[in-house]
Amino acid sequence: MAWHSRCKQTAQHTGLALALALLALLSGCASSPTASDRDGPEANPPANLTQVPDAVPRLEAIRIGGPNKPYVVLGERYVPMASDVAYADRGLASWYGRKFHGRQTASGEIYNMYAMTAAHPTLPIPSYARVRNPANGREIVVRVNDRGPFHKGRIIDLSYTAALKLDLLRGVAPVEVRRITYAEIRAGNWQKPTGEPPPVFVPDTPPGAPQRETTAVIAGGGYWLQFGAFTKLDAAESLRQRVAEADLSLLPLLTVVREAGLHRLRAGPFPNADEARAAAARLRDEGGVESTLVEKR
Repeated sequence: MAWHSRCKQTAQHTGLALALALLALLSGCASSPTASDRDGPEANPPANLTQVPDAVPRLEAIRIGGPNKPYVVLGERYVPMASDVAYADRGLASWYGRKFHGRQTASGEIYNMYAMTAAHPTLPIPSYARVRNPANGREIVVRVNDRGPFHKGRIIDLSYTAALKLDLLRGVAPVEVRRITYAEIRAGNWQKPTGEPPPVFVPDTPPGAPQRETTAVIAGGGYWLQFGAFTKLDAAESLRQRVAEADLSLLPLLTVVREAGLHRLRAGPFPNADEARAAAARLRDEGGVESTLVEKR
């Protein structure tokens, strides 16, 4: 289990003294975590959490001010959206658990790590969003009622159950996030379209271990960068996270390809070999990540 710290903004409707106290807390969160700072699951989480239903979007008023007013955390200013606007983004997701379970969220509600909720730096509170794990095709709907995460490259902080349903409990991983607008809620077309192909099971785990899902990905033609080939999907996903953190602009291009019995992490396709080589040089020089140019016809 990957342990992580999370810095939360909970100072709405408070005086200057509490705001200063919060700033001190956030500064502490930015340092190396101690044993008391560590977050994670409870010793005995409830059973059947994968059966917890997604959040059901409904029309909820977006309050001006309060959790939707501009705020500053760790020297960076955030301006939340305060109206019904569309939003879509790709980036890294994390999750938060027992350290904040039972505490007040930015919305004033009590955080329940077993509910289908999430924290976002700027989405309106409350909001509903669809979150997709591109590594396995799983999708969920969460209710945004908190602020965070405040780490570079991370775009959403999921509840324990939300991360479990997406198979993201091992740590930070790439996701796609799209806000569900009022128009979609009114029309009822926010639900996942029917008729999509089901995920494909890849027998990549030891006998007796839970079988993981992944979508079958076939690389098309063009120029690709290959970062590694692994027997285990977990190893490819771990490298995907490292590459994404080294260069977030490559996140939409990263994919794990099941080919010749191996999970191959690639980025592409690039329009030509020169652009692929330029990306490879940037990754090598700035992120210490090596890759090989592959041409697929």
